[in-house]
Amino acid sequence: MSQSVYDDHLWIEELNTEDLTEMVVVYYESVDAVRGHDPNTDTEDANIKKTLRTKKKESHTADSRFYRLTAVCLGLLCVLLLTATIALWIKLYSLMTSKEQLQTNLTKERDQLQTSYTNLTIERDQLQTQRDALQKGMSELEKHINKPEWSYYNYSIYYISTETKTWKKSREDCRERGADLLIINSREEQDFIEKFRRRGQKAWIGLTDSETEGVWKWVDGSALTTKFWRSGEPNSSGDEDCVVTGHASDPVYSWANYFCNNKFVCICEKRIYE
Repeated sequence: MSQSVYDDHLWIEELNTEDLTEMVVVYYESVDAVRGHDPNTDTEDANIKKTLRTKKKESHTADSRFYRLTAVCLGLLCVLLLTATIALWIKLYSLMTSKEQLQTNLTKERDQLQTSYTNLTIERDQLQTQRDALQKGMSELEKHINKPEWSYYNYSIYYISTETKTWKKSREDCRERGADLLIINSREEQDFIEKFRRRGQKAWIGLTDSETEGVWKWVDGSALTTKFWRSGEPNSSGDEDCVVTGHASDPVYSWANYFCNNKFVCICEKRIYE
């Protein structure tokens, strides 16, 4: 085989079926035009053309199937990609929701821990304050417990003077001792004071209406709630602004109001534990 023929053969192989069919059809149409119309030749040529057209049609059909198959594959690929995208989005949304819930829970736990810490700090400070008060009270109690003129009752120590003084001077005397005039808050305390006080002895207590007539207050500014007035007391005299206990023989209801310039002994009270 010559080189020219071999090259033509390679060139023909490189052509696809559709191009080759087109070339053959054109070739036979050209030949028909040149050689005239021989019936036998026409029939043979018609058969060849029909065969070539059939092959061309089959080629188109194969190509169409290939294109349809390709389109179906691409469609399936798109569906798969869409499904994967939706699945990833759902997973991402779930993770983000879980993260937000976790952050919310952590914030709540942090706030609860902060609240617990704050409460514990307050309790610690309160306990330290109570401890300091107890230590201070014990120190005060140790200073006075062995002194015969002082008596202890219900977290307070009491002192009864031996000198008679006015209500004002008596209060100054109590303050010099680190105390103040007696404040009576209960029936039990009144009973204790009556036993502590000498029989027949009147003693100033820390009750007065010197600021507002008829409005009785204790020396710490608190209002009078528990009362042990003698019958008929307090009387309506506008100048009798200070109160004594022991005015009557009744061991409980023995309060009476007097002129503050009168002179009596006094009872001082010092709270050990506030």
